Amino acid sequence: MEESLQKKRSTTKLETLGLEPVPSALKTTTAWDYIRIQVAISINAGNMLVPALAVIEGGLSFFQAVLSTVVGAWIAFLFVSLLSFPGAKYGLPSQYVIRTMVGDKGSMWVSSPVRTMTSLYWFSVQTIGGTLILQEMFRRALNIHIPFVILSMILALCMVYLAIVGFQAMKKITAVFTPFLLIAGGCMFYVFFTSNPEGSSFVQIISMNQDGWNGKTMFFYASLAFVQYVSGVSSSADLSRYSKTTTHAFWGIYLGNSIGFLCTALLGAYTAAAANHWNPFLITSQWTNSPILFMVIMIAAIFSMLTINMNNAYTGGYSLLNSLPRLGRIRSAVIFGLAGIGLSAYPGVVNEAEVFISLLGAFIIPLSAVIVADFSIIKKLMITRESLDLLATGGKRINHVAFITVLIGMVLYFALPTESSPGFIVFIISFILYLFVHQFVEKRKR
Repeated sequence: MEESLQKKRSTTKLETLGLEPVPSALKTTTAWDYIRIQVAISINAGNMLVPALAVIEGGLSFFQAVLSTVVGAWIAFLFVSLLSFPGAKYGLPSQYVIRTMVGDKGSMWVSSPVRTMTSLYWFSVQTIGGTLILQEMFRRALNIHIPFVILSMILALCMVYLAIVGFQAMKKITAVFTPFLLIAGGCMFYVFFTSNPEGSSFVQIISMNQDGWNGKTMFFYASLAFVQYVSGVSSSADLSRYSKTTTHAFWGIYLGNSIGFLCTALLGAYTAAAANHWNPFLITSQWTNSPILFMVIMIAAIFSMLTINMNNAYTGGYSLLNSLPRLGRIRSAVIFGLAGIGLSAYPGVVNEAEVFISLLGAFIIPLSAVIVADFSIIKKLMITRESLDLLATGGKRINHVAFITVLIGMVLYFALPTESSPGFIVFIISFILYLFVHQFVEKRKR
């Protein structure tokens, strides 16, 4: 029967699986597939901001910026990869599984809406950035101007369609695109090494600030990178549910994220050191006079935005589906897509990034700590059959211990000074606090 189901699915263009488990016949994705997917998702201009800021604002050298941000991100990726287990083992999407950790209503009414809004916001920001790149590309290559709104809506529509098609579209596109993206990265370094019209040379960058190591600043930017990526614990199972095994999912996602961010940190930090800017796609496209290099870099910029936005739309649609299960997978993806297309028409949303990140970070960081603590320590990386059965019947309405911990974490997040890396500190405190209070409550019940 599973073979016939697989055949039927393979002839269906759109992914229709919703909150139900992925049949074993469809769980064919290998670690190598996940490495390609995650590398493509990781290497984009937005992810280069923190390594670049470590140089521009933190005053770190190229090597210090790369080392600190890579360490912070790689620690976060460990937790993200651990939370891929429920998807790989049980074939269930992330927010649906999180019902077993924070309660079904806690996930449906709080966790999923926040995840949906986060994905929606970053979808629009990435689309706006991609639209500006496309406008520059058309201006320089064809000497034509296309209005921003028209171009952004066309771009958003393409990405939403691919997200509606589903995981297989992402898998096929990244199989072709990831090698091209790595080649484009090499091209950008070639431009940096062979031209420095407005910035520092290769020798100056390699030898800068080698007199000492600023441990406090390095820790600060390591924590920023950690905080940026640890929120992925609430979406990693969306991709891993098609994995052959938990081993394939864990190592594929971890290595893909780690390799991708290493490339990202190298490009971001080098761009900052060479040109005092954070976007290597923009800088290298301006520094080169080669039409071939220009086109390679611009196409890579567009496709890097395309892959991460396919992921934003894909996971955002599933988060919406968890809140409103009656919509079904296709309708939830369409509704998310329409909202994303509409928001992408307003470039002003980018200006609200700092406020948006701060407000959501206050909630997402302690929630991520609770999710990691509950699944890795309390559940010991397994979800019991009883918990899985409760998912179908409604389960526990809300995990009060979880949300009390999140509330305390939010208060701490706003109370701590920015220079103390509140996100990292709040994550650790929330992690320990949740385990302590959970153990205390369980003892009282006995």
